[in-house]
Amino acid sequence: MSFITTKDLCELKKRDEKITVLTAYDASFTRHLEQAGIEVLLVGDSLGMVMQGHDSTVAVTMDDMVYHTSMVSRARERALLIADMPYHSYQNKEQALENAKRLIKDGGADMVKFEGAGDLVPIAEHLIKNDIPLCGHLGLLPQSVEELGGYKVQGREQSAADKMVQDAQALVDVGVEIIVLECIPQALAKRITNEVNVITIGIGAGKDVSGQVLVLYDLLGITPGKRPKFSKDFLKELGEGKTITDAVKSYVNAVKDLSFPGEEHSFN
Repeated sequence: MSFITTKDLCELKKRDEKITVLTAYDASFTRHLEQAGIEVLLVGDSLGMVMQGHDSTVAVTMDDMVYHTSMVSRARERALLIADMPYHSYQNKEQALENAKRLIKDGGADMVKFEGAGDLVPIAEHLIKNDIPLCGHLGLLPQSVEELGGYKVQGREQSAADKMVQDAQALVDVGVEIIVLECIPQALAKRITNEVNVITIGIGAGKDVSGQVLVLYDLLGITPGKRPKFSKDFLKELGEGKTITDAVKSYVNAVKDLSFPGEEHSFN
């Protein structure tokens, strides 16, 4: 069986079929996600919080990301594999290219993801010109959470919303194929999806996007502390006797039939 490509994801978008994405950090969970039919696996630097016990993602290193990406890569059978570029791993063109090549060559990723736009657009262009498929990330940027003043919804003011649309277009203009939209108003996510004509993957961005992503540990109810508003414990909802694969299948079905996310998981 061949791997899913961005071309396949574009076909889903054209058919108005939602794309399902989950974070994955190791081989065992990856097998459950594959069995449930997840289309995209994201090796997120969220592992710093849910696996390593840090308060944010900034402590995650390139070695960490290559290590976890390689574990997921060995177990995946079909899904597109995206790996996060960790904090301060893409500060200039040369550094970004070297690190992206590590995630693809040594880690086995199909695509890398980094956060932001603006001054990073030329770096994005440099990666793409050097045959590095790239996923963008706008809205709440976990690697910049201190600068953003904490984990807050982004893009509520008109000027900030317009800027985000411009940033999305700038990324697409240099060849970015997918953009993750995190913690932004549902109307803004819909606007970016429609106006910029790009595959958008939402997390706390409502249902008018091309697909959804959650942190796997939130979906299974095993993340320590308070669960984010935009997440849902699918395993608990199924009740006793159900498996991890059952919970992930429930998530897939809920995304596909538009029952997730609901209004309670979205922002205005």
